[in-house]
Amino acid sequence: MKKFDSTIKLIKHKVLTEIARGAFNDSLLTDLPDIPNKIINGRHPSYRCCIFKEKAIVAERTKAAMGGNKSNPNVIEVIDIACDGCPADGYHVSDTCRGCLSHNCLEVCPRNAIAIREDLTSYIDKKKCINCGLCAKVCSFNAIVNFTPPCEAACKIDAITREEDGISKIDNEKCVSCGACMVKCPFGAINDKSFILDVIGMLKKKEKVFAICAPSIAGQFDYASMGQVISGIKKLGFSDVLEVALGADMTADNESKELAQKKLLTSSCCPSFVLFVKKKHPKMVKHISHNLSPMGELAKHLKQKHKDAKVVFIGPCVSKKMEIQLPEVAKYVDSALTYEELQALFESRDIDIETLEGEDFSDASYFGRIFARSGGVSEAVKEALKEHQIDFDIKPAICSGLDECNKALLRVFANKDKVGSENFIEGMACSGGCIGGAGNLHYSPKNKFLVEQHAAKASKNISEMINKAKALE
Repeated sequence: MKKFDSTIKLIKHKVLTEIARGAFNDSLLTDLPDIPNKIINGRHPSYRCCIFKEKAIVAERTKAAMGGNKSNPNVIEVIDIACDGCPADGYHVSDTCRGCLSHNCLEVCPRNAIAIREDLTSYIDKKKCINCGLCAKVCSFNAIVNFTPPCEAACKIDAITREEDGISKIDNEKCVSCGACMVKCPFGAINDKSFILDVIGMLKKKEKVFAICAPSIAGQFDYASMGQVISGIKKLGFSDVLEVALGADMTADNESKELAQKKLLTSSCCPSFVLFVKKKHPKMVKHISHNLSPMGELAKHLKQKHKDAKVVFIGPCVSKKMEIQLPEVAKYVDSALTYEELQALFESRDIDIETLEGEDFSDASYFGRIFARSGGVSEAVKEALKEHQIDFDIKPAICSGLDECNKALLRVFANKDKVGSENFIEGMACSGGCIGGAGNLHYSPKNKFLVEQHAAKASKNISEMINKAKALE
C-alpha cells in the first residue's frame, strides 16, 4: 500500500526517520552530517539542477525536523534554498502567442503596457501593467494568462509575499499556520517545524506518556487496521492511546449549552479558524466558543486524573503545534505530532504495524468521531442539544477552507440580528475538514469513507460516552 502521495512527503519522511532513529539510538550528533548523503545518494540529481543543491536542501530540512528556527515563533517556515523563485505574478504572454495581425491586446490596454517584438509576438511591460486583465479577455488564442505562485494562491489571507529575488516570505502577523501553502508548494519549499525530538525525549525517560489521536487517523494508516496502529503507538513506548473523539464529545456537549445561552457561536476545534476570526474578523471574536478544542478538553481530562503524565497529540494538523503553545492549552498538552511524524517514528524503530496484533481503541461516540470531516461538529452540537433536551434550533453555517469561512463570517455578522438566520459557524481551515489537514500522509476521497466507517462502530450517545469516561479512574 502506498503510504505517501508525493515525492515531497517521501523526502520529508526520510529526513524525519533519520532524525528520529539517531535520537532513539543516542547517535544523532554523529549521524547528522551524513544524513544528506544517506538520503541523496548517487552522482546524478533526481529533483534539482545538481546533486549538491539536493543535499543542501536536505540539510535545511534536518533543521526543521529538529525544531527549526527558534527565533521564528511560527511553526511554518520557508526553506529559502528550496524555493524556485516563481515568475512575478500577474498577467504574462505565453508561448502560444501567434503574433496575429489584429493585436487586440495592444489596442485594449489602458496603460500602453503591451508591446510587440520583432517576431510580432506580444509582451507585457510589468512596470506599466496594472493587471486589469483586459488583454487576456480579448486574446483569441488565450495566450495571455494570469499567473499566481502556488503558495500565494493557496494562502487565503495574503500572508505570503516575495522578496526582490523572488523567494517567498511568510508574514507572521497575518499567518494562521494552516499549512495550505506547505501543501500546495510543488517544490516542498515550505515546511512545518517538528517537535519529534521532544516526544522521543519523553519516551526515552519512560515517563507516563499518553498519545491522543485525532479522529481523522481512521483515514490515514489504511495499509493496516486501526487496532494495529494503536499497538504500534504503544510499542513506541506510549503508556496508552486515547481518541480525541472523546474530547470532541466533551466539546460538543459544552458548545451546545454555550450556543443556547449566547444564541450565536463559532466553533473552537480548528485553531487556524479561531486565529483567522481574531485577525480578520475582530467584531466576531466575542462569539468564539470559550471551550477548549477537543484536543484540549481530552488532555485536561487526562491531566486531572494523571497529574504527572505527559500528553502528546497526534493528528493531521500543523496548526495544533501553535495551539499547544497557548497558555490555556500548554498546561494540558505537552507536544504535538502529525501523522507524517508518527509514520517516521514507526520506521525509526523498525516497527511494521501490519505484523502486530491489534488492540482496542478507547471509546467515543459516533458524533465525536465525525468531527474529522466538515459538517461533523454541527451534527454533534445538534445531537448534544437534543440529549440535553434544550429547546434551541441550531442553524449552522458549515464551511471548510478559509475562503468559505470568510464568506460565512461576513454573512452571519451582517444577519446576526435577523430572525431565523444562521447562528452557529462551524469553521475548518482545511478543505473537507481535518481529513484535509496539512500533516496527513496522503489525500483521498477514501479518507472520509474510512472515518465514517470507524464512526459507525461507535455509540450514538454523546452523554453516555462522557459519563463513562468520567467514571473511569
